[in-house]
Amino acid sequence: MLIQILGSGCAKCKKLAENAESAAKELGVEYVLEKVTDLNKMADFGVMMTPALAIDGEVKSAGKVLSPDEIKKHMTH
Repeated sequence: MLIQILGSGCAKCKKLAENAESAAKELGVEYVLEKVTDLNKMADFGVMMTPALAIDGEVKSAGKVLSPDEIKKHMTH
């Protein structure tokens, strides 16, 4: 599973990354965490608000920090 955190690296981006890692570990899934800070790449995803979360190339949320439980729901569907 590819987990991508789209954002500038701000505190909210870091928290979202931590929550995504926690969710993946709790589910026991293999994952790669990638931080996308390039504005052009974010635009390619269609993301206008950060932080954003993409799983396997699909944007799941933008503009908010999801909890680990919220992220787990996206990982299992």
